[in-house]
This record gives sequence, structure tokens and C-alpha cells, in this order.
Amino acid sequence: MRFRPCIDIHNGKVKQIVGASLRDAGDEAAENFISDRSAADFAGLYRKYGLKGGHVILLNGKESGFYEETKKQAFSALVAYPGGLQAGGGITAENAAQFLEAGASHVIVTSYVFQGGQILEEHLKKLVKAVGKEHLVLDVSCRRKADGYYIVTDRWQKETDIRVTPSLLEKLSISCDEFLVHAVDVEGKKNGIEEELVRELAVWQGIPVTYAGGVRDPEDLKKLRETGKGRIDVTIGSALSVFGGDLDFDEVVRFCREEG
Repeated sequence: MRFRPCIDIHNGKVKQIVGASLRDAGDEAAENFISDRSAADFAGLYRKYGLKGGHVILLNGKESGFYEETKKQAFSALVAYPGGLQAGGGITAENAAQFLEAGASHVIVTSYVFQGGQILEEHLKKLVKAVGKEHLVLDVSCRRKADGYYIVTDRWQKETDIRVTPSLLEKLSISCDEFLVHAVDVEGKKNGIEEELVRELAVWQGIPVTYAGGVRDPEDLKKLRETGKGRIDVTIGSALSVFGGDLDFDEVVRFCREEG
């Protein structure tokens, strides 16, 4: 189980938010933490520890007045740790190459591919053609309904009819290098992981999957490793000490580097 650190940027600042609270209208979100450090500072920290595959996420939409400042922060992080970070938020076939040229190892995509309850195959093909599957991460972040977990898009504000299943992951894996999965209902709440989602993700054995959402203490890390059968990587936000939380950054790094 690898630790994938994160840098979430909202309104030009590195933040940790409650995922379900994000709203484009007014650029609002319930904030757990606002850093006085730049995105490049965090990228430098992750580079120092040799942590690869972390996520730089732009949380403002392109229509936002804060988008350019958020993008500037994101690019500064990619430049500070070339090849060590992935970038997501508003990625399309038209702009994806910009992020790779800035230093991202991969681009992370949701809404461009998953729209209106459908998988837009033509958009997925365009992305693969633009950057290659080896540089593409599909974000299948999801919310629980009565019969399973369903993908949500547009910074987790729109629900789809696309259920996350092993067969879906198998289908999509021919077009991407990794999956990122935020458990949206618990994202930023520090009240425990979505064990059922982790259990479902662990059934499928293929390209790397990173889970995000609800990790609050060492017991959650142990639970994630056990439930995920060591196959699921983890990213941690609000609970982490570098974001004002109680979960020690060094302890997380050590735990994830241990043989489980």
C-alpha cells in the first residue's frame, strides 16, 4: 500500500475541504484547513520524502474568477517536483498536454469522460490520443446509493448512473494507467473510511487504485490495508498533520512503506 500525498487548491490557496460542500456558485466550500504555504512548498516536501504519484487537484471550475490563480499554484507544484505529481481538475483533451509539459506525470480526469450518466467514449479516445494511456488516471470518485457506488462529476456536484464495479474498472483499464477513487460521502470528514467501497475495489485486480476519504488515524490505515488486501493505495487530506490534523505525516510514510 503506497501513500499518495495530495495538494488540493481552491481559490488560489492550498486547502482541505469537506468534499460534499464544494459549490461553484460563489466558489464556496466548508474549509477544514487553509495553508499559508504554497503548493510548491508541499511539492518540495513530497519530493524530499521521495513520495511519487501524489495528486494536485484544482478545485475551481474554469468559469471561476479564481481559476487562473489556482492553476498558477498547481503549475508551480508541478515545476517543483517534475514527474512526481499527477494533476486533475478541468482536464480535457485540449488542455491535458499543458499539465504534462509543466511536469505532471499523469493527468486525472472525471467530468470530461463521464457526463449525463454516460461514458463518453469519443472523449476518452481523444484523451488517449492526446497524452497516451500511460499518462492518464481516471477519477471514478463516487457516492453510495442503495445498490452500490455511483460516479459523481463536476467537482462531486453531479451524480451519474454509472456504477463502480469490477467490470467497469476492467473496461476502463484498457484506456488508462491508474484509478483514483474519492469516497465523496466521507471526504474531508475525518470519521472513518468507507469499508464497503474499499472491499469492492479490492475484488478487482488490475492497474493501481488509490482510495481517498475519511482516513483519520493509524487504525484506519490498518483497516484499509487489511480490507484492501494491500492492493489499494491511499491519499490522506484533512487528518494529516501537514494540513492541521492529528495523523503524523512521518508515521503515515513509515506505515505505508512497511510490508503489510
